[in-house]
Amino acid sequence: MIVPEYGLGDVVEMKKEHPCHKSKYWNVIRMGADIKIKCQGCGAVIMFERHEFERKLKRVIEHVSED
Repeated sequence: MIVPEYGLGDVVEMKKEHPCHKSKYWNVIRMGADIKIKCQGCGAVIMFERHEFERKLKRVIEHVSED
């Protein structure tokens, strides 16, 4: 499986929806060995190890340009 490119501030969609059902999309708010994402609906923050995040990532919705 080819993992799409993602970066800090990008909007991503995960394979499973967040239980709040307010939004299907997440913002990437921290990158490193771990990746932290924030639900756009309720504001919940979840941290994944990088390999687990890449396994659960469905697609990148929006890239933040680095000008």
